[in-house]
Amino acid sequence: MVLVEPDIAPNVGAILRLGACLGVPVDVVEPCGFPFSPRAWRRQAMDYADLVELTRHDSWAAFLAARPPGRLVALTTQGAVPLGAFAFRPGDCLVMGRESAGLPTHIHAAADARLVIPMRPAARSLNVGMAAAIAAAEALRQLGGLGAARPGAAYSAASEPG
Repeated sequence: MVLVEPDIAPNVGAILRLGACLGVPVDVVEPCGFPFSPRAWRRQAMDYADLVELTRHDSWAAFLAARPPGRLVALTTQGAVPLGAFAFRPGDCLVMGRESAGLPTHIHAAADARLVIPMRPAARSLNVGMAAAIAAAEALRQLGGLGAARPGAAYSAASEPG
């Protein structure tokens, strides 16, 4: 999951916890709309901070230079493909924009796919943390479970204790 210039700290905390619980790495592309120091993100992620695989990037260009191979899959109210109709692949990066403005035009243009979560016509948008959870759950469902979004990672119910 990639958060581009998030501006609400509690949403970032919820997504960090989501990444920790589901075994999905989280990349934060700065600048953020709040101080995002190691102390702050540990406070936001609470006791899940040691479980999340977090990478910070100074800019979108820095993220692009460092990212692993895979498609950029934007979650956006301007998406062309409903979430449930999209076929996820290992290595896909779910990209989400800032709560107040969404994704910038250049990131829309860079995305390999732009997905929308279908909603009632009167609804404007979902909370970014809720959208991340819905999309991550769908991607993991398609890919075979926890950790499966990362190439080489696998999950098996047989590995669960008793």
